[in-house]
Amino acid sequence: MTTDLGIGTGNLPAEPNSFVGRERDLAELALLLGDVRALTLCGPGGIGKTRLALRLACDLVPEFPGGAWLVELGDTDNPALVPQRVAATLGIREEPGRPLADTLIDALRPRALILILDTCEHVVDACAALAHQLLAACPSLRLIATSREPLRVRGETAWRVPPLAVPAQFGELSDADLAEHEAVRLFGERAAAVRPGFRLTSANIGAVVRLCRTLDGIPLAIELAAARVRALSVEQIADRLGDRFALLASGDRTAPPRQQTLRAAVDWSYELLTDQEQVLLRRLSVFTDWNLEMAERVCAGHGVLPETVLTLLAALIDKSLVTLDAEVNAAARYRLLDTIREYAASRLAASGEEKDVRLRHRDYLLDLVDATTARAFVRGDPPWPVRVALYQRAHAERANLLAALQVSLDLGHAEAGLRLCCGLRAPWITYGDVSAGAGWLDRFFALDAEVPDSLRARALVARAELAFEQQDYAVAAAAAQEGLDLARAGAGPQAAAIRLLAVLALQERRLDDAASSARAALAAARAEDDPWEEGLAHIAVAAVLGRRGDLSGAQTAYEAALEVLRDNNGWGIALAHYGLGWLAMSRQDRAAAMRSFRTALGLYREIDARPEMAKCLAGIGWAAMTTGDLALARESLTESAQLSLATGQRLPVARGLTALGVLALAERDPERAIRLEGAAIALREELGRAPAGPASQRLGGFFADARQRLGEQAADQLLAEGRALGPNAAVRYGISEPGTDPPGTGPPGAGGPAAPEAAADGTQAGPGAVAERSVLTPRELQIAMLVARGLSNKAIAEELVISPATAARHVANIFTKLDFTSRAQLAAWVAGRTPGPT
Repeated sequence: MTTDLGIGTGNLPAEPNSFVGRERDLAELALLLGDVRALTLCGPGGIGKTRLALRLACDLVPEFPGGAWLVELGDTDNPALVPQRVAATLGIREEPGRPLADTLIDALRPRALILILDTCEHVVDACAALAHQLLAACPSLRLIATSREPLRVRGETAWRVPPLAVPAQFGELSDADLAEHEAVRLFGERAAAVRPGFRLTSANIGAVVRLCRTLDGIPLAIELAAARVRALSVEQIADRLGDRFALLASGDRTAPPRQQTLRAAVDWSYELLTDQEQVLLRRLSVFTDWNLEMAERVCAGHGVLPETVLTLLAALIDKSLVTLDAEVNAAARYRLLDTIREYAASRLAASGEEKDVRLRHRDYLLDLVDATTARAFVRGDPPWPVRVALYQRAHAERANLLAALQVSLDLGHAEAGLRLCCGLRAPWITYGDVSAGAGWLDRFFALDAEVPDSLRARALVARAELAFEQQDYAVAAAAAQEGLDLARAGAGPQAAAIRLLAVLALQERRLDDAASSARAALAAARAEDDPWEEGLAHIAVAAVLGRRGDLSGAQTAYEAALEVLRDNNGWGIALAHYGLGWLAMSRQDRAAAMRSFRTALGLYREIDARPEMAKCLAGIGWAAMTTGDLALARESLTESAQLSLATGQRLPVARGLTALGVLALAERDPERAIRLEGAAIALREELGRAPAGPASQRLGGFFADARQRLGEQAADQLLAEGRALGPNAAVRYGISEPGTDPPGTGPPGAGGPAAPEAAADGTQAGPGAVAERSVLTPRELQIAMLVARGLSNKAIAEELVISPATAARHVANIFTKLDFTSRAQLAAWVAGRTPGPT
C-alpha cells in the first residue's frame, strides 16, 4: 500500500518512522543529481541506502512533474522480470510483439520523473541494461539506484553511503555534544519509540556511544539494538555485542527478510558472491587492514590463484564489503567494517581453514619483520628515505602484528613469537610502545619452550632495552647480563648487551664500570663487524667521557660515531647529534647546541619518534632560554611537554614541568613557576625519581630564590596548588599564555568553569573548559580551519605545502592544547568561533 505525498505524483511510501541525520549527505546528493542523470547509492546491507534514496526523492519531487516512482526489486529473482516490474510500477502495459523496453521508452520520453530502482545487486546486469536504454532515450529522466555494487552504465555516478557519524572518542565531549552525532540520535529516537520514556542521559550516554561505535554506525544494526531496550538496559546491550549477530537476531517483521536481522542483511550480500569471492572475503577477516601484496600472499591458494586476487578484491569493493582506506608508502590499504569482519571470521571458522590462514598471516608478518630488520641497521643501501618507509610500514601494521603475536602465543609458538618481538624492538621504542613490547616478551619467555640460544640471547637484550626505556633498571641489568652470558657461551653477538650494561652503569653513576663496559662494547662491535653497534658504542663512550668532564674526548667520540653511522640508520645519527647538543650546552656554545638538537629533531620527525622528538625539543627550549629567546623556548617546551604527555612518558613530563617553571621565572612569573615546581615534585615522588646531579641542584637554587622572594607562606600555598594539579592540568597550565590563571582559580568574581582534570578513576571532571582559554598559533588556527572544512592530514599537507607528518603533528598539538580527541570536536569549536553562517 502506498501513500500520495501530496507533492506531484508517484508511489513513494510513507516513512514508517522519523528520518534521522544525513543532512549533509542529502544536500550533497541533491546538488549532485542536478548535474548527473544516474545516481547509484552503494553500500553494505543495512547502511540505509533505501531510506536515503526515498528521502532524496521526496525532497526533489517538486521539481519533477512526472513524480517519483519506487521500483522494489528485492523479491525479483529473475533478471528478465526487471522491465516488467518497472512497467507494472509505472502503470505501463506491455504490447504484444514489441520489446517492453521500447514501450517504456515511448511512455517515459516526454516525462520528467525520478525512477528509483531499489536493491539491484542480485539482478544488476538486467538493471544496467534497462537503465542504459532509458537514460539514452529519456532526457528528462533521473535514475536513482540502490545497490551493493555500481550498475556501471555510462553517465552513472556511484556514491558510497557512509555509516552514520559516531564520536571517535567521547571522554572529553559533553552529553549534548555526544547526543548530536547521527548514530546516537538514531538510537535515542528508536529506543524511545519502543520504550516510552526512554531518553539519553549522562548515565547511559557512554554505553550508547560504545554501542554505536561497536556497530560501525550502521543504521540497521543500531535500530535492531535499540529494539532490545524493551528487555535490556543500554549497558547490557552494549556488553552483549561481543556476539552482535546473536543479540540482533530479530527485528521488524514487516521489513523484507534480508532486513529483519543483522545476520540476514550480511547473509544476503554473502550469498550473492561467487564461490571465490566468498573464499577471499572470509580469509581477509584475519587482517585488521591490508594492502594488495598481503592479500595475495596470505589469501591465495586452495582455490584462489594469486593473479586473481586483485580482480576478486575489486569485486568485493564494488559490492560494498571491502572499504578502500588510506595509502601507506604509495600502496592502497583496505579494511572491513567490524560487523563484516566478524561475520567473515565466523565463516572462516566454519570453513575449517581458520588455523591455516591465521598461520599464513603470522608467517607473512614474520617474514616482513625479519626482512625489515635485515635492512634497517646496516651500512649503505637502502638510503634513509627507504628506511623511513620501513618505519612507517611497521607503524601501519601494528594491529596486524599484534594479531600475529597473539596467534603465536595461543599456539605456544615461542620461537616465532620471540622472533617477532626482536624485530619489533625498534618500532616499540620509536613509537613509545615499550610497555606492550615488554609484556609480549615476558609472555613468550613464560612459555618456557625450547628455542635456539642465539634467539633467546637476542630476545633478552631486546627485553633489557625496553626495560631501560621504562626506567626499570634492575630488570634491564638482569636481562642484559643473562643475554650476555648466553652470548659468551657461543650463542651470538655480545656488543649490544655490553653496551646496555655500560649505559646502565652510567645511569647509576658507576663511571669506572661504565667506561670499562663502553670500551668493551666498542671492541666487541668491531670484532663482530657490526657498524651499527660500533656507532652506538662510540656514543656510550662519549656519554661517559662527557659525564667525567672530558668534553674534548666526548666530542671526538661523538664525531667517531657519526663517521661510522653516516650511511646507516638515521636513528643512530640523531642520537649522536642529540648528545652533541648537550655537549655544546656544557661548553656554553648555544648556537652549536641548537644546530645539533635541530638536526636530531629533523631525523626523529621523519619517523615520528615522538618520545625522542620531545627530548630534542626540550633541548632546543633550554638553549633558547639561555640566549633570551623566550618565544622560541615557550614554543619548543610546549610541544615537548605535549608529546611527553601524549606518549605517557611521566618522567619526561616531570622534567618538562620543571623546564616550564624555569621559563616562568625568566618571564617574571614566579607564582606560575612555583606551582609548576610543585607539580613536578609531586610527579617525581609518585615515580620515586628525585632529581639528582649538579644541573638539578642549580635548578633547585633558582626555585629556592623565587620562594624566598615570595615568602614562605605564599610559596607553600603555591607549591600545594601545584601538587594538586595532576600531570594533565599542570601541562595545560604550563603551556598556557603568561598571566593565565591555573585551573580552579581566578581573580575574584571571575567565575566560569574550572579546567577539567582526570579523577582517580580516569574520568574527567568536565569537558574542555581549558579550550576556551587556549591560544593557537596562527599556523595552528589555519590548520584548524582546514580540519573544519573536512580536509585529511594529507590534503592539509598539499594545501599548505608541508609534509603529512608535519600536518599530523600540528593537528595533534591542536588537540592537546584544546583538550580535544576528535576532528568533529575541532570542527564544532571552529564553527562556534567563525563569524557569519557556516
